[in-house]
Amino acid sequence: MGQGLSCREYQENELFNAVQNGELETVAAMANEDPNLLTLKTVHGRLSALHVAAANGQIEVLSVLLERSGNPDILNRHKQTPLMLAAMHGKTSCVERLIQAGANILLFDTLYGRTCLHYAAYYGHSDCLKLILSAANSTPVAQSWGFSRFVNIRDGSGATPLHLAARQRRSDCVHILLSSGALVCASTGGYSYPGSTPLHLAARGGSLDCVRELLAWGADRLQRDSSGRIPYMVAMKHKHNTCAALLNPLAPEPLTWPSPLKFISELNPDAKVLLEKALIEANKKREKAILMDTTCTVQPLPDFGAIDDESEAGEAEICCICFEQACTIEVQNCGHQMCAHCVLALCCHSKPNSSTNSSKIPVCPFCRGNIIRLVVAKSKDDSEFEVGLSPTKPKITRKSFNLGECSSSFKGLSSLSSLGRLGLSSGKVVAECDEEFDKS
Repeated sequence: MGQGLSCREYQENELFNAVQNGELETVAAMANEDPNLLTLKTVHGRLSALHVAAANGQIEVLSVLLERSGNPDILNRHKQTPLMLAAMHGKTSCVERLIQAGANILLFDTLYGRTCLHYAAYYGHSDCLKLILSAANSTPVAQSWGFSRFVNIRDGSGATPLHLAARQRRSDCVHILLSSGALVCASTGGYSYPGSTPLHLAARGGSLDCVRELLAWGADRLQRDSSGRIPYMVAMKHKHNTCAALLNPLAPEPLTWPSPLKFISELNPDAKVLLEKALIEANKKREKAILMDTTCTVQPLPDFGAIDDESEAGEAEICCICFEQACTIEVQNCGHQMCAHCVLALCCHSKPNSSTNSSKIPVCPFCRGNIIRLVVAKSKDDSEFEVGLSPTKPKITRKSFNLGECSSSFKGLSSLSSLGRLGLSSGKVVAECDEEFDKS
């Protein structure tokens, strides 16, 4: 005959079922009756009630358990914390609550030697990733380890969170990690093929979005893994032909997030978004040319500050450099405005080159002053007289502004010829920028 459950075993099952289902009153009543129940763990995984609540996103139950237990870093059989399980399952509210309770983001498990940051990146939970990175900036981690070291923390196989995100096709996480200082060309230890970079792993997974992101942040297409393979060869082996076309060393280099912008002391987050969007669109133009096997040229980008007929704004300013885009970026120390496309032209390059790009601070093409801060250009409510006094800010009204149908007065003008009106020095700057944009 089978042996029935003991009273103790029955209580354990009832507790874990109540925690999993979010039955707050039941959990509280059982904890009041026997506080020792909260220290129990499941037989197989050695999971505590905190682990079960975190993995299932039961935030109210989790909060009650944290108040009663006081230890957010209780471990299961694989040395995994509740924070790791919450990050693994994408339970954002539980991740936030555990961090508030003092959960240690630096603990490693014994299964793969990973932290909560690795798990958030691996499973593609970008909101959890942001919370953990934010915690790393405001906890003793920043003083003891340093934020950059934490972002590039390696698991037991030598993989950083960026490696895992790239291999699993998590483009949002790849972007967040790169923006936070992840090393784009770091090599793995034993993860996948030894010596693989994030670009090798993105090529292996066939993620075009990850490949785009990594190339835009300066990933080297010619870097080899321990077997001597470049990312192009990995993409070809796994029959990811579109990725291979972009990774082909014979194809034009992608435009790279401008290293000169690192000299700008304050890059407004909203302005950064506009510049990143412009860079993505510029690279997509190049991609299209590569995939169509035609000559690669950079076409004018879509307008990022377009004013349509229903806009509340009464007027917009057109960029005096290209005469095609609306001014969306302002150099705050001098007040001159340009479109995102032309700002990138001042700073962008086809391939990172420390000898030519690390020491040159970008300057405003209108006044030749150093660019110290970039912000999003604000809509102007000034009088027509004040706007008319500015030679670098021609006004364009809602009725006449149509990027799809350029006005006849601008239609035949090239960027270089139109710059002649701005002075010789400005024309020289943009001529140099055009050369950079057209390099391949």
